[in-house]
Amino acid sequence: MSLRTRLTERLGIEHPVILGGMGSGATVPSMVAAVSNAGGLGVLGVSRVPPERIAAQVEEIRASTDRPFGLNLLLFASDEGAVEAVLAHRPPVFSSAWAWPHQDLRPIFERAHAAGALVMHMVSTLEEARRAAAAGADLVVAQGTEGGGHVGTLAGMVLVPMVVRALAPLPVIAAGGIATGAQLAAALMLGAEGVLLGTRFLATSESPWPPSFKRAIVESDGHDTELTEIPDVAKGAVWPGAFDRARRNRLIAEWSGRGHELRRRRAEVAEAIARAYAQDDAEHGELNFGQAAGLIDAIEPCAEVVARMVAEAEARLAAAATMLRA
Repeated sequence: MSLRTRLTERLGIEHPVILGGMGSGATVPSMVAAVSNAGGLGVLGVSRVPPERIAAQVEEIRASTDRPFGLNLLLFASDEGAVEAVLAHRPPVFSSAWAWPHQDLRPIFERAHAAGALVMHMVSTLEEARRAAAAGADLVVAQGTEGGGHVGTLAGMVLVPMVVRALAPLPVIAAGGIATGAQLAAALMLGAEGVLLGTRFLATSESPWPPSFKRAIVESDGHDTELTEIPDVAKGAVWPGAFDRARRNRLIAEWSGRGHELRRRRAEVAEAIARAYAQDDAEHGELNFGQAAGLIDAIEPCAEVVARMVAEAEARLAAAATMLRA
């Protein structure tokens, strides 16, 4: 038995499982290649990465796998030069997210198509989904607020079927709070063609996250994250309508309700956040993980994550079939 969907057929992959193209160094070539070699789709986050570094990373990916992969850009933080730097490498998938309302997606997607790439765009609202479809996206990722990092406010259980219904027959991928095969099966039942994971892949042996950051995911019960703007304020970053889901550690607790002072001292706090990452200090670092942490029990290789998810989803779907009666 195997899970064949329009997503696997369109991308030429074995399993409907995608590594989210997380930025700020949270995805690395070895991670991308591991997911692609396991039969999924690995995606590398390259926002704000210099062109020469992108070239080196793509070369490393292609040296490690001959399977499809993607490169992801945050559109609000990417100019034409950044788009061209990515498309120059002719990635099989051009992945994008978080455009400003005034940005015209169509010319960006047309350039990606001209470079031979499929376009996969992430959205957090129904309006954004319709906008992406109208601009020519080949695949739309509907991300629920359960996810880690930057998210909207609508839960995936509602957003995914809404987007599926509105964009049919365009393939939709479910994201946000997904870490198990049972959830993959549920996403398929909601009409999605596959799932995109972030937090689950952060807790893997290939993940570049520091050891204490990974352990924080495994130790989490899923109830210790919140939507916050504290890390973004500290780094002087403005996202188009997104909140940052992060673990409520000492960093978040210390600055909660102190926005005015944080803005005055943001350079100091941003430096402390960077130092915490370098020093493997999970209490004072920026831990952008989602509620799915409560479903993650171990740090494992990416290949094992993909294989177990697919096997569990197949078993769940087969068991569900037995519930049907003539």
